[in-house]
Amino acid sequence: MPSITRTSGEQGSPPRAHNGETEVSRAPLEEGTAAKPCDMEEKKENNKEEKENEEKERKGDMKKEKGKEEKEKEEKEKEENGGEPSTPSPPPSAPCSLCFQAGSPLEPEAEAASSPPSFSSSFSRSSSIVVQSQWEMHNNNSTTNSGSEEEEEEERRRKRQVDRTDARGGQEPSFSSSSPSSSPSQEFLPWVSPSSPPPDLVLEVCGRRLRVHKAALAAESDYFRARASREVLRVSGVSFGAVRALLEFAYTGRMVSSLGPENLGEVASGARALQMPSALRCAAEEMQGQLRLDTCLPLLALAKRHRLAPLREAAYRFMSHHYLQVLRQPSVYGRLSGAERELILRRRWEAGRPCLLAAEVSDAFERAALAGSRPPSRESSRPQSPSSVMSLEESGALLHCYQEEAQEWRVLTQLPEEARAKGCAMCVLYNYLFLAGGIATTTTATTPGPPKLSDKVFCYNPLTDTWSQVKPMGQPRSQLKLLALDGCLYAIGGECLFTVEKYDPRADRWSPVAPLPKGAFAVAHEATTCNGEIYVSGGSLFYRLLKYDPKRDEWQECPYNASRRRSADMVAYKSCIYRFDVSSGRGEAGQAGAVEVFRYNTVAKHWGQCASWRPSGSPLQPFRCAALANTIYCVNRTGVLRFHLAQDGQLEADGSLKGTFDPELLKAPLDAKGLLLPFVLTLPEKEKMAEPESPLTL
Repeated sequence: MPSITRTSGEQGSPPRAHNGETEVSRAPLEEGTAAKPCDMEEKKENNKEEKENEEKERKGDMKKEKGKEEKEKEEKEKEENGGEPSTPSPPPSAPCSLCFQAGSPLEPEAEAASSPPSFSSSFSRSSSIVVQSQWEMHNNNSTTNSGSEEEEEEERRRKRQVDRTDARGGQEPSFSSSSPSSSPSQEFLPWVSPSSPPPDLVLEVCGRRLRVHKAALAAESDYFRARASREVLRVSGVSFGAVRALLEFAYTGRMVSSLGPENLGEVASGARALQMPSALRCAAEEMQGQLRLDTCLPLLALAKRHRLAPLREAAYRFMSHHYLQVLRQPSVYGRLSGAERELILRRRWEAGRPCLLAAEVSDAFERAALAGSRPPSRESSRPQSPSSVMSLEESGALLHCYQEEAQEWRVLTQLPEEARAKGCAMCVLYNYLFLAGGIATTTTATTPGPPKLSDKVFCYNPLTDTWSQVKPMGQPRSQLKLLALDGCLYAIGGECLFTVEKYDPRADRWSPVAPLPKGAFAVAHEATTCNGEIYVSGGSLFYRLLKYDPKRDEWQECPYNASRRRSADMVAYKSCIYRFDVSSGRGEAGQAGAVEVFRYNTVAKHWGQCASWRPSGSPLQPFRCAALANTIYCVNRTGVLRFHLAQDGQLEADGSLKGTFDPELLKAPLDAKGLLLPFVLTLPEKEKMAEPESPLTL
């Protein structure tokens, strides 16, 4: 930098330097005159420059002294080593610091030291030193710096290449050991095939990096399709677990290992944020397979919160198919609204089509098993099994289902091995079939043993095709009546029993209620429910019709008709009770007996005969009845008799519907054994009816 000379006013003189100090001559001011402002500013600038020059010269002197010391030290070491330098001096092209490097030549400073100091020479010398050092740094390090930049760029490029090929989904990638030649088998994503091309997109999620393929994500997401030009994409607002599940769907079309009830909400939110509707549907479908009694309610809440209609419907369907289990869980059923409770129960009845079924049972007084133990009875008492009834094996009782389209019977399932088909009772509640009581005979090789009554109760779920066991009755019973009323079961009487028990399925508990009047029915009686009340009829010595009011827990006497014929069964339809009486036709040549139907109007409390039917051919066998739609089916092992109630609303004089018999008999189940007890269940539409391959286990 050239020396600078400043003037002050018109009489300014150049500055003089003495002993490293700079002096600036000032022109004397005349008395009475004031200094001009411009002169004062110039003086301040001169003083500032002088101080800077002095500081630079001082630093230069310190560096020269340091250089001399280093040079003397190097010469001393050289003399001690016999004229050989201990360490090689740095090459001239070695990089230096901003001003100087230790051991660098100081020729400019040495030349300046031999000349007399002055302000201009000192300033020029220090400036030349700085300029020379910067020039040396630039020239000596130009090659080194350019090489270093190229190396850094190559390192960044290599790292990007490693990021594209070595990423693994679901684990924190290790960049320290990454190399461009990493093999596909070392990738973290388990769904990517080793033969697939290397990933071309880096996803940054929650501080973790996943390397994926743009094509796989763009095929399922509009979000990624719109950002296909990026190589690194940061995803915010979505958890790492949700992204992992969505990546599994993008590669495999499923979410088997990454989805659970605990992160369904995160996955649903992530699928909506990343615009993946197919993944949302897949998540709902995957969670349907994880519906259990302990997860159905939380999953239902998540489905309603995230508007997952398929999962919501699946949760309701699960609760409907397992209604009894849900009913017994206060933590589940108690948290459902009233509308939801009605919904799952209604869907249980609407899950399929009502079908006519018949179970193989045996009379408790079957002559082959208990000869001589049957009590005397009149023709008017409840029909017992004739001698032609085949013996039923305890473990071979079957449930038959009538296929209306094919007009034939098929086996639906079989009774549990522990159930007693002889002397048991059945009824339907909430589209479940309940089987209670029964009797088992303990026989030896020579003589029959005493009978053993059963108190066990079994339940069949047609929607899941499974048997289960519920709370046993408080008292073993045989020849009892089992009825369903207002969501509860009633076990009425039995052989020489007058007690009545009530079963609450929500509490899974039996409790006693008002017993039958003393001496009402020893053995023979029929029962049904109508208008929220229980009606029981029959008797051995005299006829009675009793009514039980569950609200008042008491029995009342009702009027009875004058018929003395044998009662086959009693069925309720709407507000009327239909009793089917059978006459044997003994004493009448060529007559096989007749069936007469008596109707009792529970509102008008009036009995009347409404229809009769006389078959031709073989004698009429005992039958049991069940109502389906507007038809009452009378079922036995020889055929099925149908009694149709008027569909056009034709009424009798007492306001009851007219009824007629269909003269054509339907086929009976093939090779059926024992008595057939009919009932109606709603079966799934695509239910397969086939012979059971092995006994069912509870």
